[in-house]
Amino acid sequence: MAGLAADRVAAALPDVPFLCHIRRGAGTATEGPYHEIVDYLRHHAPGRQERVFTTLGFFDGVHFARRATAPALFSAGLMDPVCPPSTVLAAFHAYAGPKEIREWPFGDHAGGRGATAVEHLLWLRRRGLAPEPR
Repeated sequence: MAGLAADRVAAALPDVPFLCHIRRGAGTATEGPYHEIVDYLRHHAPGRQERVFTTLGFFDGVHFARRATAPALFSAGLMDPVCPPSTVLAAFHAYAGPKEIREWPFGDHAGGRGATAVEHLLWLRRRGLAPEPR
């Protein structure tokens, strides 16, 4: 939403975002849905990968990130087999607004697991977007 309706978003929390740099994800993910793209290319579209990736580009989060202006806190599990860190970093680097990233060195697709919610709340509080604890 931060890239689709930038004027209506106060903050973005892309937590191990999926469908970012789809071509890279299809070439590096070791688990998860990117394998469906690989299987499709292998069995139904040999020789048409450019056409397939051009079409998938319409859904690629990297392209939406370029239009986003709200402050954002990204996260990446550096051992994520579903959304490889390089795909998350592609969206992070393309993000047009102010941004930070929280990397979880041993995080898988769940990133920082329960610690992520705490990070999100603290980050939102520093921006006046979440209430202080009572």
